[in-house]
Parts: sequence; C-alpha cells; structure tokens
Amino acid sequence: MALFISSLNTGSNGNCFYIGNDQEAVLVDAGLSCKETESRLQRLNLSMEKVKAIFISHEHSDHIRGLPVLAKKYKLPVYITQRTLISGRQQLPSELVTSFGIYAPITFGSLAVTAFPKKHDAAEPHSFVVSCNGVTVGVFTDIGDHCEHVIHHFKQCHAAFLEANYDDELLDKGRYPYFLKNRIRGGNGHLSNQKALDLFLNYRPAFMSHLLLSHLSKDNNCPQLVQELFQQHANGTEIVVASRFEETPVYYITAC
Repeated sequence: MALFISSLNTGSNGNCFYIGNDQEAVLVDAGLSCKETESRLQRLNLSMEKVKAIFISHEHSDHIRGLPVLAKKYKLPVYITQRTLISGRQQLPSELVTSFGIYAPITFGSLAVTAFPKKHDAAEPHSFVVSCNGVTVGVFTDIGDHCEHVIHHFKQCHAAFLEANYDDELLDKGRYPYFLKNRIRGGNGHLSNQKALDLFLNYRPAFMSHLLLSHLSKDNNCPQLVQELFQQHANGTEIVVASRFEETPVYYITAC
C-alpha cells in the first residue's frame, strides 16, 4: 500500500504536512488556520475525514497556530508532549490531548507514526516518521543539525520532508541581527542548505524516490538556488522545493 503525501505549507508563516493512505491519514503540525487547511486539502482532493490525528513537533507558533480550532472542529486526538502543550499555551479539551514516547509507534489502521527527539530551541522538540506496509516517510524540519536520530531514520525513508532553511552566504550578508543569525545557524536552530545536502549525499537510501525540501527562509534562501543545488545530485530522486505560499501536489510513495 502506498502513502500519499503533501506539504500544505512550510515556512515561518506556517507548517502542515499530510501523510496518509487510502483509509487513514495524519497531519504533522497545524500551523495554518483551520479554514486554510480545509481549502488546501480540498484543492488536492484530500479529505479531512481520513485524518485520524494531529502530531505536534514543538510549540513555535508556525507549527500550532491553527491547532485548537482544527482539533476541536473535527474532534481529532492531538499527540503532543506535556512540556510542549504547556509552553505553547494551548487551550485544548483534555480528552483530545495524548502524550507520546520516543521510538514507540502509534498506529491508526495500517499507519504507524514514530517520534524521536531532535535538536531545536523548543521545550521538547520531536521529529516523526510515518510507515505503512514497508513504506516510510519522514518529517525532518526545524532541526539544528542532523544528529544520530535524524540519520538513523533518514536512511529508512522512501520520501522525506527535509529542512533546507538558509544559504550560509545569504544569511551572513542579510539584514538579521547578529544574535538571530547565531540562533539560526547554531546547533539548536535550523538546517542550512549545505547541511541538508550533506545528509542527502551521505545517508540517502538507494530507494528514496522523493525529497521535499522544506521550511525555506523567506529572507535567507532562494527556491531556485536550492533546486539547482540538490538537482545536480538527485541521482533518480525527485527533488521538490515545498512552498511557503501554497500546497505541493500530492505525491504517491511506494516501496518500488
């Protein structure tokens, strides 16, 4: 059974990723408004009725802005750690809140979602992989570096949403204050184009069919630059630069 994936939006203005099969789906993060999430899914011919849960990576507003309305409207369980819930000041009905542990798969029919810790300046940040009948998709954004947890899971992915947040030169010459530049490029900030490329070159499995480059900075990156950088090393992997303004198409991920 294949997995259907789309980035509904990714960037500092909102993050939301859809991963599902014919029967079930999950959202990773809910940084768009409920109305916008619904509109983008509708344009993709994807149904909120298939969404069984929302998984929250961390409490920054671009990942949780639409969470309360979306979860309440559809009565969706929200998988979020207690520290993330408190830090994000989320007003959610207690019956919708479920915590999760690392490396402990949570299943919805044939879907299995596994969380693992990541490096980011948040209370208790996590990344996720979603698997179904031998097909695995990873969501690796808002990571300061590709630690051993990221490397381990990236090597198993048939497709991945991978952060390529900034170009080193554009960040250095840009308008951001010095402290913010250091926060971004620090070990708990964001992943640069070059570090993302290093991960791809050194740990990409031979069966990876799609790489969706995500969470590009509006000020410190350029979609064309990222596309060209990765395309020359694609070696059969379809390279997609996910937008901060619109949803990507739906991609069909199989084990073949």
